[in-house]
Parts: sequence; structure tokens; C-alpha cells
Amino acid sequence: MARFRRTAEAENDLLSIWQYIAEDNAQAANRLLLSIDEKCKLLVDNPKLGAARPDIAPDLRYFSVGSYLILYREISNSVEIVRVLHGARNLGVIFHPDN
Repeated sequence: MARFRRTAEAENDLLSIWQYIAEDNAQAANRLLLSIDEKCKLLVDNPKLGAARPDIAPDLRYFSVGSYLILYREISNSVEIVRVLHGARNLGVIFHPDN
């Protein structure tokens, strides 16, 4: 069975998301992270499910979970979760800070 892996940045993103939401509602934070995890598993079996983002990186795709975006790339029978960010964030600035 194929699996996904998360970058250190994606792990940090998830921790930050959980901490922010858990300040008001830990159960909601847990539910969101479980939902994100389920979508990551779905992407392993359907890596083309997300929309391409060639403006950020040639092989980068994203998939929405509520207000958040799972940014990922397909890698040898799996997916790499690159970042998990709020959809309101400026992805161009995050991925290309010097531009």
C-alpha cells in the first residue's frame, strides 16, 4: 500500500494549525487534522485529484480541506505533502519570497 510523507514544513504547519484552532476548541482542531490526514490518504490513491499549481512549482498540486490547502507533489508511487496552509495565504510569497 502506498503511503504519503510530510516535509518538516508540513509537520510544522499542521502543529501551528492545531494550536491555533485548539485555543478555542481542541475537538475541532483534532477533527480538522483527522480530515486533512484522510485527504492525504485519498491523494495517494488519486494523485491527480488536486489542481496543478505550475505558477508555484512545475510539479506542485493542491487539494482543499475546508479553508486549508494541502500542497503536494507526486513522487514514485506516493505523494509528498509539501505544506498545509490556509487558503487566504499568499502562496507566491511563501514559495518565492525573493520575487
